[in-house]
Amino acid sequence: MVEGGAHPSSKTEFTECWRTTWKTPYIMRLALSAGIGGLLFGYDTGVISGALLYIREDFREVDRKTWLQETIVSMAVAGAIIGAAFGGWMNDALGRKKSILIADVVFFVGAIVMAVAPAPWVIIIGRIIVGVGVGMASMTAPLYISEASPHRIRGALVSTNGMLITGGQFLSYLINLAFTKAPGTWRWMLGVAGLPAVVQFILMLSLPESPRWLYRENKVDEARAILAKIYPAEEVDDELKALHESVEFEKAEVGTAGNGVFGKLKGALSNTVVRRGLYAGITVQVAQQFVGINTVMYYSPTIVQFAGFASNQTAMALSLITSGLNVVGTLISMCFVDRYGRRRLMIISMFGIITCLVVLAGVFYYAAENSPKISNLESARFGNNSTCPAYGSASNPASWNCMTCLKQDCAFCSSKVKDLAPGACLAANDNIRDSCREDRRTWYSKGCPSKIGIFAVILLGLYIIMYAPGMGTVPWIVNSEIYPLRYRGIGGGIAAVSNWTANLIVSETYLTLTKALGSAGTFLLFAGFSLIGLVFIYFLVPETKGMQFEEVEKLLQKGFKPKLFAPKDTKGKAKVEE
Repeated sequence: MVEGGAHPSSKTEFTECWRTTWKTPYIMRLALSAGIGGLLFGYDTGVISGALLYIREDFREVDRKTWLQETIVSMAVAGAIIGAAFGGWMNDALGRKKSILIADVVFFVGAIVMAVAPAPWVIIIGRIIVGVGVGMASMTAPLYISEASPHRIRGALVSTNGMLITGGQFLSYLINLAFTKAPGTWRWMLGVAGLPAVVQFILMLSLPESPRWLYRENKVDEARAILAKIYPAEEVDDELKALHESVEFEKAEVGTAGNGVFGKLKGALSNTVVRRGLYAGITVQVAQQFVGINTVMYYSPTIVQFAGFASNQTAMALSLITSGLNVVGTLISMCFVDRYGRRRLMIISMFGIITCLVVLAGVFYYAAENSPKISNLESARFGNNSTCPAYGSASNPASWNCMTCLKQDCAFCSSKVKDLAPGACLAANDNIRDSCREDRRTWYSKGCPSKIGIFAVILLGLYIIMYAPGMGTVPWIVNSEIYPLRYRGIGGGIAAVSNWTANLIVSETYLTLTKALGSAGTFLLFAGFSLIGLVFIYFLVPETKGMQFEEVEKLLQKGFKPKLFAPKDTKGKAKVEE
């Protein structure tokens, strides 16, 4: 977005965005082209969930080692932390456009490395490279869109980045399904990720730099030409005046703090407005991850298998439903974020998330407690050498059920009568798995057959619907508008690093937590984190809908307090509104 001058804040709606972009399609062209960075982000988070199923089959050490699966998934997040950290500096030094172009090149190289990987460690290197590109794009795309959008429709346009994130996740599941029968399966899934980067690179070559960045670099005529394409002619001079005042103030402040990276960081952290902005920005970014969303995005097919659906194809097909609902939820956000506000959407979203996680934990607990029993006769059918060693030496094997068997790193071979009947507890290796399937039985190694497994999938869908309109898109909107213009690059970079760090913690520990606490305990833990996040959002995050950047800065300068705790004026009304 560019700095607003003459327009009063108003109650904008999605229809206002539609009318404005229909009248000035150039604005939507900027938003969609930059938003492909969100598509890269979404595709990367979604594609690994399906690819991991087939990587486990190609590399047996990956299937045997939980930590190796977590590393393959989470190293992209580790790379994203690096990319986001450099992205803040790069945005200020090179501009938004060049940062996006560099991110595309990095992402493309990483996709090729993954596609040709001869060993798991090469996949990990490719994931790190891709992550660097994703980290750069994740903070640059919403920043570019924000600075190239009229403030009246800023929220809706920045939401296009969120829509493309969820669209990328949905596309990744479609691609995963398309290549399940193709030779190379996961190589195609991961390699195709390079195509959106190529498309964005070509599109961005024909688009301008952010007008705000150009003005700061004394390219006033170029900035004016871009503003003329975004705003009505009578508003351009007001926008330029606001830009001039903001940049002059920034240069004066930079002069006192220093112009280097550390000088800017020192100046940012010593500024009261920036610190309060970071409290809000980091809060929403960390909360976005600790609700557990990327356990669903990275491990969705695995979670579906935990719910009792053993087939890879079935697990990915059901995951496609949750991904599709994510897209729907993001569209809802675009319609309402500028009408009902950022803060309200996030609070409603958190209440829904907590409810879904608690109920989901109950469903998984019930399924674990009522999983099929282990039959000694069924287990012996495949030979003593095939029986799970822990089951063979157990003091009370009659008490074992499917979940007990899986916790011993063994597998459950269903009864030939029906999946829910007592079955065999067998050693988990390829030959025994093939023998089980050849006997027209189902092999369960991640979850147990359950008559309520479909309810877990439905609850995952409800969780996504509650997450996407609020916590899915709004944190990125808040971070594109909460910081003073002179510190937006470094402020957004710090918040993005916090997001990816929280993401790394969650993705690197999910399978380990599931093994230690069970699926029910893990989801209950995320519900607890979500409750803490809700409290922090209520007390630290102000409402910024329809506000110009200068107004946001004044709000933070004064200090935000929730309406319930705001000081009262002489008439008994709260001075600070939510």
